[in-house]
Amino acid sequence: MSEHHKTAETPSGAPRHSDVSFEERDIKVGTIYWYLIALALATVIALIVCIFILRFTSNLAASSDAPPPPSRAALAKDYPPEPRLQGVPGHDTDPQKDLRNKLKADIDANEKLEWIDKNAGIAQIPVEDAMKIVAEKGLPSFATPSAEKKK
Repeated sequence: MSEHHKTAETPSGAPRHSDVSFEERDIKVGTIYWYLIALALATVIALIVCIFILRFTSNLAASSDAPPPPSRAALAKDYPPEPRLQGVPGHDTDPQKDLRNKLKADIDANEKLEWIDKNAGIAQIPVEDAMKIVAEKGLPSFATPSAEKKK
């Protein structure tokens, strides 16, 4: 079943259905424009407030910072900021040399034989000797405190 719609002609000559139409007052373009203008103004105001807060906090932080000592101010022109890592200008030694010196100091400390407290009988002995003594005699046993059962 087909239903025949009556069409009417508009002044421009385009066909217009009598039962299908729209209301011109459904969309108010002026309201949309005012909303877009208000949205743009709110965005600009928020941007201005953010810039104000940024400048205020930056000035506050800058005013509360203590100036660097004169010795650091003179060095700041020639060296990178601290912490100065190995291998950058301003670091006097070679990283590989530092590592070799550290390993040598650790080995020397592990192989040192000396009294820590002679009166108490505490001595420092090389690690290898200490491991041999522990392997021969075993670790000293300590009495563990007995756990009391609560009733």
